[in-house]
Amino acid sequence: MRTASILIAVLSLCVCASYCKDLIIGTSYNARLLWQEKAEYSAIPFKKRVKEVFFSDPGQQIIKGIIARDLDHTNAEASITAGGLGQPYANFKLKSERGSGLNYQLEIYV
Repeated sequence: MRTASILIAVLSLCVCASYCKDLIIGTSYNARLLWQEKAEYSAIPFKKRVKEVFFSDPGQQIIKGIIARDLDHTNAEASITAGGLGQPYANFKLKSERGSGLNYQLEIYV
């Protein structure tokens, strides 16, 4: 009975992780939040919305972790086009699904 409940819990976590469109790179554990921004675009019917967000740290601190959370839990995609871990800058590209808007919370940890 106990192994069955553990197996069900593990399988449900795997399913949940496969449906998430959040971007998590590096670690936020034992790191300081340096930058946080909310990126939003309203929906346009039959169109994909694309937004590029740029971050550059004037103090030249090295990035340890990046988190981009989809607050609406849609099929939008987030990617890093330049910089990222080990760099003092990062460029994000956010792309919505067709006919939906964007609502992302971007966080950078050093």
